Amino acid sequence: MSIRVLIADDQPIVRTGLTMLLDAQPDIEVVGAAADGRAAVRLALELRPDVGLFDIRMPLMDGIEATRRLAGPDVPEPLPIVVITTFDLDEYVHGALRAGARGFLLKDAGPALLTQAIHAAADGDALIAPSVTVRLLAAFAHAQTSPPRQPMEPLTAREEEVLLPVAQGRTNNEIASELYITPSTVKAHLASPMRKLGARNRVEVAMWAHETGRT
Repeated sequence: MSIRVLIADDQPIVRTGLTMLLDAQPDIEVVGAAADGRAAVRLALELRPDVGLFDIRMPLMDGIEATRRLAGPDVPEPLPIVVITTFDLDEYVHGALRAGARGFLLKDAGPALLTQAIHAAADGDALIAPSVTVRLLAAFAHAQTSPPRQPMEPLTAREEEVLLPVAQGRTNNEIASELYITPSTVKAHLASPMRKLGARNRVEVAMWAHETGRT
């Protein structure tokens, strides 16, 4: 079954290019395209795509606010959203991840990384552009003014072991290869600390790892 994707970008040439690129993949289908954040929210609620691919700078409503409305902490069934932008600015990434985005890529990431991010988001995984992952999360941790949250129960040794590569931006498949376990086992070991921390996704777990000096 194809992954159904909604694209939101204010530049027609970018929307067309992303649509052509993704529709060329055998298991991805673009089901809608919006020119602003407000239209993206409306289309997402109407079409119920599997993944949203949103630009940050858009008229009427930016990609961060659109992400918050579709994937924020108060949304009962959050849409997996990958934010894509030309601007490698920490404040944008922070805002997108705080709003509930599952991934962050620059527009020059290339088709392979883009499709990987779509698949990761659809699978409940997350992918942040490798060029910004560690720097971003470390900067985000240092900018925190409140103490990091405490888990409801202590993390096990195996959960701690999985936590480090997650914080370094690796995918489940990469972690599975490194630790000689299956991707489903990685998911299981990650689901537990997410529950203990009350985290919505692996990006929040990665942030917590940086905040607590685990990296």
